[in-house]
Amino acid sequence: MPRGILLTANLPQLQNLIKRDPPGYRDEFLQQWNHYNSIRQIFRLNPDEHAAQFRELVAFIAQVATCYPKETQEFPSHISSTLMESYGVLFPETRKALIQTLVMLRNKGVTTSIDLLKCLFPLLPRTTSPALRSLIRKTILTDIRTANMKSKNHKLNRSIQTMMFGMVERGLDDQNFGNKGKAKEISSDGKGTGHGEDAMWAVILTKELWRKGIWNDAKPVSIVALGCLHPIVKVQSASMHFFLGDEEAQEDSEDEEEDVDVRALHHRREINKKTRSGDKKLQKKLNTAKKKKYGNDPSQPNFPALQLLHDPQTFAEKLFDILNRYDKRFSLDHKILMMQLVSRVMGAHQLCVLSFYTYILKYLTYHQLRVPTILVSLAQSVHELTPPDVLTPVIRKLANEFVHPGVASEVIAAGINAIREVCRRQPWAMEEDLLGDLIEYKKSKGKAVTAAARGLLQLYREVNPGMLKKRERGKEATMGMLSGNHQPLPFGHSAGAAVDIEGLSLLEEHLQKLREQDNPEEMDEDAAWNGWDAESDSSEDSDGTGWVNVEDSGQEYFDVSDSDDENEKKGEEQNEATAPKEPTLSTLATTKILTPADFALLNDLRIQAATKAVESGGGSRAKRKLAELETSKSHQRGESASAFISEEDILGPRKKLKADYEERMASIQKGREGREKFGSRKGKKTKETPSSSTNREKAKKKPIMMILSSGAVRGKKKASLRQKQQKLREHIDRAKKARR
Repeated sequence: MPRGILLTANLPQLQNLIKRDPPGYRDEFLQQWNHYNSIRQIFRLNPDEHAAQFRELVAFIAQVATCYPKETQEFPSHISSTLMESYGVLFPETRKALIQTLVMLRNKGVTTSIDLLKCLFPLLPRTTSPALRSLIRKTILTDIRTANMKSKNHKLNRSIQTMMFGMVERGLDDQNFGNKGKAKEISSDGKGTGHGEDAMWAVILTKELWRKGIWNDAKPVSIVALGCLHPIVKVQSASMHFFLGDEEAQEDSEDEEEDVDVRALHHRREINKKTRSGDKKLQKKLNTAKKKKYGNDPSQPNFPALQLLHDPQTFAEKLFDILNRYDKRFSLDHKILMMQLVSRVMGAHQLCVLSFYTYILKYLTYHQLRVPTILVSLAQSVHELTPPDVLTPVIRKLANEFVHPGVASEVIAAGINAIREVCRRQPWAMEEDLLGDLIEYKKSKGKAVTAAARGLLQLYREVNPGMLKKRERGKEATMGMLSGNHQPLPFGHSAGAAVDIEGLSLLEEHLQKLREQDNPEEMDEDAAWNGWDAESDSSEDSDGTGWVNVEDSGQEYFDVSDSDDENEKKGEEQNEATAPKEPTLSTLATTKILTPADFALLNDLRIQAATKAVESGGGSRAKRKLAELETSKSHQRGESASAFISEEDILGPRKKLKADYEERMASIQKGREGREKFGSRKGKKTKETPSSSTNREKAKKKPIMMILSSGAVRGKKKASLRQKQQKLREHIDRAKKARR
């Protein structure tokens, strides 16, 4: 019998022989290839028939495709077309086998990453199996990450980003805003789900690639920004959470979730069988319940994404237009989400969307749900370029709704704090009469109200003390007004050009002390640049485009101080005794190239000077100055120093809230640390440090003559027979329990 007939029923053996000798078994491979083409034609007409044989032949050809590249040139396109055309009617095993075959061909170099991803992206929204969907998602992310590992693969990135743009743009024409995002509608071609699922997966994958640092430019930000304008609420929500700092994947969660009963979860865990998977599921549900109760922290926005927005003014106007036009279709939580994003874009880019303040007026009531978040959004949208006449009605509404005797002290404190945060960004929005009324609340009995009123008073002592009454200005503000130093700038005016670096004289004095001490290590200019020049390798090229060494160039050094400067200095020294002393400017910036190490040292010196000012009784101004310097230093170290405010800034100091179940249990467990399982160790001999015995132990060792007249002994003598029987029965029961 021919050799091929013997190997037909044993494809693994034939696969092994082909890999060892491809030319010798070429005829046998062609026979199987013709068989595969016949089965494929039958399979396209009826996928239920010969499914197992088709999977076996596909796996065989994928293994030996590298041995016959010319014959199997069209094999990847066969698999892709089968998946795209018949995905809905294929068996789950067949779908998974074909996808794994494509991945194998990509790993072997038979097909490219672009062809693989162009096939997998449309399949992702159409997949209903969680396991297969996870496999496709992981494959896409891994392939893009591998392609961009050594260097940016711009060709692949552009192709994939164009595909994602198309997935999001296909649903923008639908004006049916307010759809809950279930994406149950069928597309016009009848071959897949609607545009909601396509856009959702495009946003999810873009967020994941951004979070992993694979994509970090403006193009992925533009994809998610386009998703914020999508008519499907689910797509909008996922896109807006990206800019608000919430990177969690929300595609597997429904919009409306039932409340989680924490006590029921713990009770169910106690009575059910203890397993590791059960512990993980319980912890996941507890985390979900905690996030739903307290909410995600909105005070840490995604700063790089906000700064990379293309045309932020148009983006903010379009997003607010959707919010205003379809206000009645959205839920309150979604509307607040949109307010947060609009306000943060306005604050980050100093934009003016004036209709936003008119829209938010109807939500500024103390009985409004989630009103602290709304007040935070209002304050974040204000900046120094916001017109004051637009904010004045907002300030009045806050004062009328929140600050009056008919509400609780917490409401008054929140209202005054919100007004303070708005006025901190635009002081000219406040009216003088209203300011005087608000400051009077500093005499309130509530701690939070007093702190809020004093904070507003201190703000205007710094920015515009002229709006305060004379007795409210304070010593520093009054003296500043008399000297002309506390003149507020009108709206639209900016401060004059800087003439000196703040605190540079401190650095000059420090360097002068080092010169006097003759410390060469601290004065080494070359060492000061170590670790700061990130592109030193690229700048020192052999073609002479790098830094030029002055010593080797043959040029002479020049002196920055000329004869005129010396004469001026001599004249100043002669007139020093007769003329009043004016503040002198440091010449260090014009005589020395300041290194990054110098600026770091300058920040430390400024913090030291501010600390000394606080210790010497500099007052609240010195304390705030020290806090600003420390915040700036932590921001330079890369720590999260948010420029936006949080709900805590609006609510102010409050009483400690009642602990929930998790907090109470944590406190109980903390008190049990280092203690025996049952009872206390009081008076026990096994303690680390010896102590006296208990009173019960001492009573057993007392002499009989000391206890004869005690009430216990006399009571035993006078006890009846019935009482003695009861005591004996109790003793017998205790003895039985002790023996068990």
